[in-house]
Amino acid sequence: MPSSKNLHRIVLLVAFLIGPMVHGPIAFAQSSLAQSYKELLERSEKEKKGLTFYVKGQTISGVVVKVGSDSIEVRNQTFSRIIIRMDSIDAVAMN
Repeated sequence: MPSSKNLHRIVLLVAFLIGPMVHGPIAFAQSSLAQSYKELLERSEKEKKGLTFYVKGQTISGVVVKVGSDSIEVRNQTFSRIIIRMDSIDAVAMN
């Protein structure tokens, strides 16, 4: 049975070797998701196509007017100006 000092070293070595493998797919998925959002937002802004935003249990439909660094501006038939924070968007859908 390894001593507690050696066991501690083994645990640190395993964490050091496995850590990047665990975070790698998560970082890739987040960047892929951000790229997908960006493509839909740009398409909506350029082609005036409507999107449906799912924001914390609510649904907001509209056309993207402006994309900022941390928020987007949307308009629809009811409201001429809706500001949505990017970090509050759960999902985006396009017909």
